[in-house]
Amino acid sequence: MDELIAWLPAELVTLPRYVVALAIGLLMGLERERNPAAKAGLRTFALTALFGVLTAHLSTELGAPWLVAVGLLLVGGMMIAAYLRSPQPADGDPGTTTVAALILCYGLGVLVWHDEIQLAVMLGIAATMLLYFKPELRGLSEHLSRRDLLSVLQFAVLALIILPLLPNQDYGPYGAINPHQVWWMVVLIAGVGLAGYAALRVVGQERGAVMLGLLGGLVSSTATTLTFSRHARASSAMLPVAVIVIVLANLVVLVRLGVLAAMLAPEVMPQLLPVLIGGLVVGGLGAAYGVHRLQPQGELPALAMGNPTELRTALGFGLLYAVVLLAAAWLSDWLGTRGLYAVALVSGLTDVDAITLSSLRLHNLGQLPVAILVNVITLAVLANLVFKSMLTLAIGGWQMARHAMAGMGALGLGLVVAWAIIRGFSA
Repeated sequence: MDELIAWLPAELVTLPRYVVALAIGLLMGLERERNPAAKAGLRTFALTALFGVLTAHLSTELGAPWLVAVGLLLVGGMMIAAYLRSPQPADGDPGTTTVAALILCYGLGVLVWHDEIQLAVMLGIAATMLLYFKPELRGLSEHLSRRDLLSVLQFAVLALIILPLLPNQDYGPYGAINPHQVWWMVVLIAGVGLAGYAALRVVGQERGAVMLGLLGGLVSSTATTLTFSRHARASSAMLPVAVIVIVLANLVVLVRLGVLAAMLAPEVMPQLLPVLIGGLVVGGLGAAYGVHRLQPQGELPALAMGNPTELRTALGFGLLYAVVLLAAAWLSDWLGTRGLYAVALVSGLTDVDAITLSSLRLHNLGQLPVAILVNVITLAVLANLVFKSMLTLAIGGWQMARHAMAGMGALGLGLVVAWAIIRGFSA
């Protein structure tokens, strides 16, 4: 933009802003043109965006900022008058969406004049998407249950009310406990779980064992393993489906860990990512072989999932994360890496996220080298796989467990081989 302005004559230096505003107006107007009930279309939106830039331009040149407010009132009044003069359409749409979109278009034109061009373009595209996907958004809202809405509201409480109130300061031995940081980890894990839960609700549970396993792993691999082990014991016909769902859910754990590490400590990825990829590749090959051999068929049972954003669940994870973090810092100081490995083995039995996030936190505090961090996460995942293998044996029985153990064993083998290769190169 600056290069273009430099080539323009002095009297046309403001022209690119008008062009950008015109493009935003045309984009939004193009979508509204498809709606027969809308009283504003392509030309109206384009002209309104230009009017927004012009009003902001004049208010700057004349030193009269009140002109922007007057322009806003004129645009809103014009659209309201247009709808009042025309009868309400047969579908009962009062046209408030178009009015709101046109007012927003005017505001985006004002933003463009004040050099907020990138923000204005992003908002214009987002607004157009909201207008275009009206049927999908309406269908989504109609399928939301009271429990689904409660999950969203609880996540909003966790992220937007509780998190900002907590002090961002280190407390306790080794300065390991930071309330704001601990709760941020709670929000992060709850957000990942909520995303998986929402995807499960949108896609549905009848799309196949592969999809169910992937989404179940996003929400909770432990809950998925437990649920389908019970289904396999209740009905031998469910054994192939249960095995595939369980193995895939545990493969997704590696993806979760990679995403968390990339977000919180991206500098560890060169050493951690090959280990995770090794587990994914070998485990994925094992899962593909299982699908080919077992050929899961039939109607899928419901995957019972708890609310991932429930306050009790969030508090439980926050407490577990804080305890693991403190224990890891203490044992690492007392026993060195052996103490940290012991924590990884014990805590990884039931929850890989807590020890992973705790280790990443210690690394960010400068208390844990990358090589040790990779060892800790690998040990925690292996311990978790052993625990879930025992879970399938105790609940699903040997016939089902031997197939599930083979799949999770392939995952663990891939991890170990990749870890050994990385250690060999770094030695």
